[in-house]
Amino acid sequence: MPINILIADDHKLMREGLRSLLDSQPDMKVIAEAGNGLEAIDATLMHSPDIVIMDINMPGLNGIDATKQLLKFNSNVKVLGLSVHSDQQFVMEMLNSGASGYLLKDCALDELALAIRTIVSGSSYLSPAITGTVLNKYRDNNSGSKIGLMRSLTSREREVLQMIAEGKKTKDIADLLNISIKTVETHRSRMMNKLDIHSIAELTKFALREGLTSLDF
Repeated sequence: MPINILIADDHKLMREGLRSLLDSQPDMKVIAEAGNGLEAIDATLMHSPDIVIMDINMPGLNGIDATKQLLKFNSNVKVLGLSVHSDQQFVMEMLNSGASGYLLKDCALDELALAIRTIVSGSSYLSPAITGTVLNKYRDNNSGSKIGLMRSLTSREREVLQMIAEGKKTKDIADLLNISIKTVETHRSRMMNKLDIHSIAELTKFALREGLTSLDF
């Protein structure tokens, strides 16, 4: 049986390119696509793929938080993070979310196919270009790092933070998350206290700096 794959990326051209490349492999089949993290969760529940190729920077819900959530619903699915970022914070956040591997978008098809087969077989895969990044993490004391600050936020707080950074209004966030306006305001207040941030502009800068969202969403 082929390896059933779900591609989650907010760029249609990227999804189409990956689909074409992966469908050319004799043991692989792309069964679904998603344009953001929320769609990735829904598509995973609907199609039960063997592996999700997950972009990190996506609007609405980024790949890191989407990975955490979909693995709560389906712990059997594997996730391969795919990103242009080789920075430690992105790699470690993705791996800590439960992903089984991390690959850079400029990789060759052979490496992508190898990563997929390796992960589906039960092992992990890291792009050789970022192996040093992971090793350095264990040499460093991260207690005061940005990664530590991000970990202080709950999953819901991170969702709210991303939407704030994307310019969504409080009412829009409440409607999208199916919570009250007061609850959104509470999450925002708690985030500001945890991060020692005192304005929406600073929150937005923090989210951009941490890769929770990007300027091209």
